[in-house]
Amino acid sequence: MTGAGPLRLLVVDDQAVVRLGFTALLDSQGDLSVVGVAGDGQEAIRLARQLTPDVVLMDIRMPVLGGIEATRVLREMPVAPRVLVLTTFDLDDYVYDALRAGASGFLLKDATPEEILSAVRVVGAGDALLAPAVTSRLIAEFAARARLAPPPELGTLTPREHEVLLLVARGLANAEIAGKLCLAEQTVKSHVSAILFKLALRDRVQAVILAYESGLVIPGGADGGPLASS
Repeated sequence: MTGAGPLRLLVVDDQAVVRLGFTALLDSQGDLSVVGVAGDGQEAIRLARQLTPDVVLMDIRMPVLGGIEATRVLREMPVAPRVLVLTTFDLDDYVYDALRAGASGFLLKDATPEEILSAVRVVGAGDALLAPAVTSRLIAEFAARARLAPPPELGTLTPREHEVLLLVARGLANAEIAGKLCLAEQTVKSHVSAILFKLALRDRVQAVILAYESGLVIPGGADGGPLASS
């Protein structure tokens, strides 16, 4: 997110009515500004390079270039925007692929205006993967299909970092984690940064995926046991 001024947004969807609707809603807020719109992933990449938005609202299924590949390209840019994936279905097979491509979260197109605005602000702040019940269900569903061996780096986490990682994986924001563990929010941010560094992860979205894929968090069940710290 930029240090001053409104959050700069790029809206990407192949349906003009959707682009117009999102633009009208977002531009009605003093802290948000739509700097561009695109009808496919290729145009989104071109505009992102030109306009340097903070957040891209990205549709998945589009002509020319779809949202997943566009997200991958955007997240590899030197100044990479955060990507909020838009989907019509709460259990869309493509959403998990988009998260793995680097998206910071996803949003249903039929979400309420309040949910849309909150989602954009959360992703823009880099605070957390969106965590309505459907998000947790989706991640659990698709991560369970491809269980991987836990990376050895998990053993380098301290017990407290392990606790924080479990809560991040459950979709809690820093403030919520701080309240649950009786810590200062800045302390939680420091723990999250340490976790990402030790596990060589780009952001907390990757941490969520790793936690599910490695079995640290078990979909529909209890969390995995504590890990040994080095």
